Amino acid sequence: VQLQASGGGLVQAGGSLRLSCAVSGLDPYVIGWFRQAPGKQVEGVGCFSISDSKTHYVDSVKGRFALSRAEAKNTVYLQMNDLKPEDTAVYFCATDPSPVPCAPILMTNPRGMDIWGKGTQVTVSS
Repeated sequence: VQLQASGGGLVQAGGSLRLSCAVSGLDPYVIGWFRQAPGKQVEGVGCFSISDSKTHYVDSVKGRFALSRAEAKNTVYLQMNDLKPEDTAVYFCATDPSPVPCAPILMTNPRGMDIWGKGTQVTVSS
């Protein structure tokens, strides 16, 4: 099983980026996005339920970030708009072979996801 996150980069505050996460070797139930800023713990960003396209976002990104499914199977986009310097972090996507629900508890418990991809750096300049 492999996860490939891509799309990070450097952007000015107020700008946008779109990250993508492609999962191969597994048909996931949910894809979660997490981030880790320097010196901080991993925190949840949002999750996407593959079966019904339901989403959940943490409060800090609601209204600015949006998850959607790509035409390619098992690929999910994270559209990030109105980026702020505090969004600067390494962003990871993750999944799990078990039917983990896309729910608030997942965002507060990253260890609920067993399979992680390499992160992609997002840097927002002020």
